[in-house]
Amino acid sequence: MSILQAILLGAAQGLTEFLPVSSSGHLSVLQHFFQVRENALLFDVILHLGTLLAVLIVYRKTLAELLGESVQLAVDLVRGRLRREKSNEMRRLLGLLALACVPMLLMLLPVGHGRRLLDLGAAVAQDQDILLEGCCFLFTGFLLLFGARQRKEEKPLSCHSALAVGAAQLLAALFPGISRSGSTISTAMFCGVQRQKAVAFSFLLGIPAVLAASALEIADYIRQGAAVDWLPFVCGGITAAVVGVFSIRLIERLVQKNRFHRFGWYCLAVGAAVVTVSLIEKMHR
Repeated sequence: MSILQAILLGAAQGLTEFLPVSSSGHLSVLQHFFQVRENALLFDVILHLGTLLAVLIVYRKTLAELLGESVQLAVDLVRGRLRREKSNEMRRLLGLLALACVPMLLMLLPVGHGRRLLDLGAAVAQDQDILLEGCCFLFTGFLLLFGARQRKEEKPLSCHSALAVGAAQLLAALFPGISRSGSTISTAMFCGVQRQKAVAFSFLLGIPAVLAASALEIADYIRQGAAVDWLPFVCGGITAAVVGVFSIRLIERLVQKNRFHRFGWYCLAVGAAVVTVSLIEKMHR
């Protein structure tokens, strides 16, 4: 992989990670046409760490408050001073984020549903065809067109809406082409959550998922002792972070102006194109 390819892929990741058009789907399709095979999964991890840095930059104040509240919560638990009246907005948000992480934790179970989810994720990751990505793009398109346009009375985040958003994140983690931001934000808005809070909750929820997946993948490469040319990886990660900051600001404005669902048409077009190309490739094999 050349540095130019890495920068182009990093820009694509930074833009599509937060816009509801599926970064994993775009990366998978672009890597397919660029013929990027060696260390492709590790490169994806580096790009996701780049977009994670963008989230940390944009939401640094909220994250600092959440960190402070986490420390205070731990102190209250140790001292036995945890009372209902001590709950505040940050502590409530902390609890909802933890609750929304529960569906993703199912993948860590060594048996039962967790084992099946891991096997499914591994099978999808090793799939060299792009037909699945095309179908997932189509699914994302319909989700955006019909989910984000629901007219409901806006209300605060609740336990059931947090769990629904967490389930949407799990679905996006398993299938490239299903947008994480698109599915989680649309699900939150479908549940009636206020738009700006839906965006912030979606991006904050992605932090533990990205950190956990990145740590597991990097640890695996360290154990294998695989040789990696880090310069393209670093260039791609930095590009993803810079573009990601602008992308977050853009999606916040689009959601506020109720234009979020329009990306559904884009996903439908990309999905139809990818499915068509995949079927043509199959015919010529």
